[in-house]
Amino acid sequence: MKKITIALLIGIGFFFVATTAFSTKEATLVGLIAFLVTLWTNEGLPLGVVSLLPIILFPSFDILSTNETSLNYSKSIIFLFLGGFLLAISVEKTGLHKVIADKMLSIFPSTARGIIFSLSITSGILSSFLSNTTTTLLLMPLALFLTEDIKIKMRFALAIAYGASIGGIITPIGTPPNLILMGFMEDKGLEAIPFIQWVWMVIPLAILMFFVVSYILSLGVSEVKIQRDKRTNSVTSEQKKVLFCLIALLILLFLNAPIKPYYDGFGLNEKGILLSFGLLMFLPPVSVLTWKDTKKVPYEIIFLFGAGFSIATAFTNSGLANSAASYLLELTYLPPLLIMFAIAAMVTFTTEVTSNTALISIMLPILYAVTEASGLDTRLFLMMATICASYAFMLPIATPPNAIAMSSGVIHVGTMAKYGFVFNIIGIFLVVITASFLWSKVIL
Repeated sequence: MKKITIALLIGIGFFFVATTAFSTKEATLVGLIAFLVTLWTNEGLPLGVVSLLPIILFPSFDILSTNETSLNYSKSIIFLFLGGFLLAISVEKTGLHKVIADKMLSIFPSTARGIIFSLSITSGILSSFLSNTTTTLLLMPLALFLTEDIKIKMRFALAIAYGASIGGIITPIGTPPNLILMGFMEDKGLEAIPFIQWVWMVIPLAILMFFVVSYILSLGVSEVKIQRDKRTNSVTSEQKKVLFCLIALLILLFLNAPIKPYYDGFGLNEKGILLSFGLLMFLPPVSVLTWKDTKKVPYEIIFLFGAGFSIATAFTNSGLANSAASYLLELTYLPPLLIMFAIAAMVTFTTEVTSNTALISIMLPILYAVTEASGLDTRLFLMMATICASYAFMLPIATPPNAIAMSSGVIHVGTMAKYGFVFNIIGIFLVVITASFLWSKVIL
């Protein structure tokens, strides 16, 4: 009850402060969002419960009607995630993730630096398809048993957590903010970013971050030898089925992606493709999943998506996005590169103290209004902000992987903040440079 009371007081406080700059309706929405974000942050109520509250609160305070709010919980983009998660459950059930992790670990030398690189890259690759929370939970025990040295354990744990956040941006289904962006772009009639095109856009950034983060984490322990047990188990028939389906999925997504003006692709809907492959896991001859396995689907995350979409819709329909944008428009006299740095820094450091899903749901409508009014590249700024929302490394509350790493007991908050601040700055710089010189000129 104490945490709920705190959330109520924070929401009321934000409402009164917001009335000095916004209308009563807009200030009410600010207060409601502050209330929801606080509950997400302090876990005063279960995640799924808080995520369903907009269906009650928004109509009650005349922000959106019940129908307008609830529609956001069944957007087609959610089924892309559902298909991806069914595939992830198949990977976990068959143990294919262990095979992938073992193969990745065997590529690098058995030194502390080699293991740090292998753990971060393995975590990142798995997180591009599995949820970063699941990936971190799966790999963390491996990191903790590779050595008895607490100092090295700490770096292994951070490598997994940070690698999961870095890799989560590689695909549109890798992390919730990516899906929020895809749904928002669809709502606004902006040209969608095809799955494979998204991957090619962010791969250079992810590779740079993998290298920088792993290198810095290994400073001072790079040559320490690590002994680990090697697996000799062969790949099972069930694992081969799932692996074949994943390879087939990637090929189909690649062939479906248009390469303008040379190739138009197949024109298939990517949401349907992902859901189809997810359902394929139930069908012969694959038959990896049964209906009981769907209990592992994180429905609370699906509700979280719905809440995020609802917040974004409320921001637009209430006029709050335009009001907030009018203040940000004062920055548009600056050179575009400086505007990008300012927005990237604001999103990255704000994410440290709140849910990145909630934050990006708030920021996307505001940035959309600002870029549309000022003539800036809308898709470029939306994409940049979304990536920055996942690149918060300082505090446990910032991302689920950070929280899991902290729960391992081998990391102090001060240590995470020290490393995280450095990686935040590096991440901001690399995201802005990549967006400015690659995405804007070559891909977008």
